[in-house]
Amino acid sequence: MSRMTLRLPETLHRALEEQATREGVSLNQYIVFALSRQSTIDYITLPVPEHTVREQRARYNALVGGLRRGSPEEVDAALATRDVVQPEADLAPETIKKLKGHLKRKA
Repeated sequence: MSRMTLRLPETLHRALEEQATREGVSLNQYIVFALSRQSTIDYITLPVPEHTVREQRARYNALVGGLRRGSPEEVDAALATRDVVQPEADLAPETIKKLKGHLKRKA
């Protein structure tokens, strides 16, 4: 475990002490908790309101609806220009087999 000296404004120190007291933990425990919570906030998943989901779905459908459909010849021409690559080394052989089968069925 590491040790750190920190200078705080007196008002912040008092506020943290009060919060720690309300939680029934030491000031050190409370500060560790608060820092941990703050450092992981980017990884917390929050629910999205249903109206936001509907709006995003409507925008997506409008975008997809506005896309032009290519003719089979145009699709074949685009696919012919792609680079052929080898599967990643850490893919399991059965996964590669399933993917190749899926691609053949789609062709």
